[in-house]
Amino acid sequence: MDSSICKSWISKHYSLPAYRQIIWYWITILTFGVFFTVMWSSYCQWPLSMLPLRHRSVFINETQMLKIPEDLGFSEYEWDQIQRALHWGEPDHQITNATMSTSPDHSTFLINNFKDSYYVGEELHATIFARDFTGMPKHYGGDFFQAKVYSDTLKASVFGEVLDHQNGTYSARFTLPWVGKALVAIRLIHSSEGVQVLKRIRDSSYIYYLGFFVGKNPQGARVEEKAICNIKWEGLVLPGEGERCEYKDARTGATWHCRKPQTLPCDALLYHNTDELMRDITTALDRVFMSRQHVDHWLKGDSRQIRVIVSNSTIGTIKSCKPGMPTPTPAGFYMNNIWTSFVCAARHFGDVNDRTQCLKDKQIYTMGDSTLRQWFEFLCGAVPTLKRMNLYSDRQVGPFMAVDVENNILLHHRSHGAPRCCPDGPIAAMHYISNQIDDLAGGPHTVIVLNVLAHFTQFPVSFYAHRVYQIRRAVVALLKRAPQTKVIIKTANTGYKDLNRSDWLAMQLDQILREVFRDVGVYILDVWQMTACHYNADDLHPAQVIVQNEIDILLSFICPN
Repeated sequence: MDSSICKSWISKHYSLPAYRQIIWYWITILTFGVFFTVMWSSYCQWPLSMLPLRHRSVFINETQMLKIPEDLGFSEYEWDQIQRALHWGEPDHQITNATMSTSPDHSTFLINNFKDSYYVGEELHATIFARDFTGMPKHYGGDFFQAKVYSDTLKASVFGEVLDHQNGTYSARFTLPWVGKALVAIRLIHSSEGVQVLKRIRDSSYIYYLGFFVGKNPQGARVEEKAICNIKWEGLVLPGEGERCEYKDARTGATWHCRKPQTLPCDALLYHNTDELMRDITTALDRVFMSRQHVDHWLKGDSRQIRVIVSNSTIGTIKSCKPGMPTPTPAGFYMNNIWTSFVCAARHFGDVNDRTQCLKDKQIYTMGDSTLRQWFEFLCGAVPTLKRMNLYSDRQVGPFMAVDVENNILLHHRSHGAPRCCPDGPIAAMHYISNQIDDLAGGPHTVIVLNVLAHFTQFPVSFYAHRVYQIRRAVVALLKRAPQTKVIIKTANTGYKDLNRSDWLAMQLDQILREVFRDVGVYILDVWQMTACHYNADDLHPAQVIVQNEIDILLSFICPN
């Protein structure tokens, strides 16, 4: 429609002041709508669905999001989703002294709208108030808190979700799943200032390994030489001068490289040493932020006891375990040291015969780090008919194998490829997980359990994302050729709080792992919450009582009701 006709029509039906009133009316409505949406998302107890599950941050600054690195394999949309999952708040001004950081002694929390009693299944909310070492309130977010509701008497606990409001306050949300008394516990793992140290160190070239080259000199005597090695990745510098030896995997394109040894050839590389060599690129202030005074402290807060009574509502789920099921928060809870899952109707395999029958006619391949080797060792003890074979392999790298001929069970474990910390581990025994999967036919009797996390926390997230992408490619191809294969992905354990292997670093990688395998048709076995909320002390290799509950979930995935 011509603009002059529009103006004529408006003039005919509305006076000019009325026309302006209409415009201002709609501007006001739209402005209020946007403001209400933001405030509701920020301060109500329902978090924004696009953001990470365990510790959410309300506002995302688009300028902080990294552009997709070349050759990672992800689409722009996938990389955008990964960046959103990784977003974390940060200080809004320069930090010049340690007193400006979040103090666990001065920070506190308060249960919102406390009641005399609560019903089973009801939600409980608390507000966390971050303060610095002078006692002043913080006005920006980015602190890393973990929260739980627990009962020592009942040996019960449930994980809580923390929402960062980016203004120095945080909301903690809990589901109350048992009848009885309970308390709230919240701890500061890292201050916002400490998290910034972790991010900067992670993205720097500060860690490398030793390669051991073995051969003979012209006189026939054995010669052993050492050289600095590391992954080859953009932005990571290999210290030293002179020639390099490159070891590129033909299928994944992953490259490991070392400084060329003094006399031996590149093909003489035999072992990979666990002792990482580190350049100290921390400042004095960095070291304070990562010191014991600042890291991993329970807050002094609301100590009122929560009384939970019986209700008519049903808590839990009766859905059979199947691939692709989402992980809620909470994912379950402990009661008398037994985990009840909210993901699916998991069973408890307390009887040896139940475990044996579940694994009967199965080939189970575990691929990953020592936390999966812990599962391998647990199963060998939990199913007495499984006989471990002596393959004379490295005690950490493997491969390991156990068989039950009568019940036709094969249990196999192998470490993932470099980077990996191991004492003089043989390079030839470290296979990339994607290659291991490519070499399997799969089928209804094949179960693959994998994880790849703990040894990657010192490297840029782009490198880890690329490694996980290669694994996803292999899994997608496997499920295409053998759709009845069961693929189970174990998430990260909690346990470390130091500069190199912090829970915050592991959580970031865990977010990538979950995002990359979203909608792929695999089982996600969440052990993050199981290890974070239990009363046992944090340990990357958790106590047997926790492992037993993890194995119950694993077997429930393999043998659903």
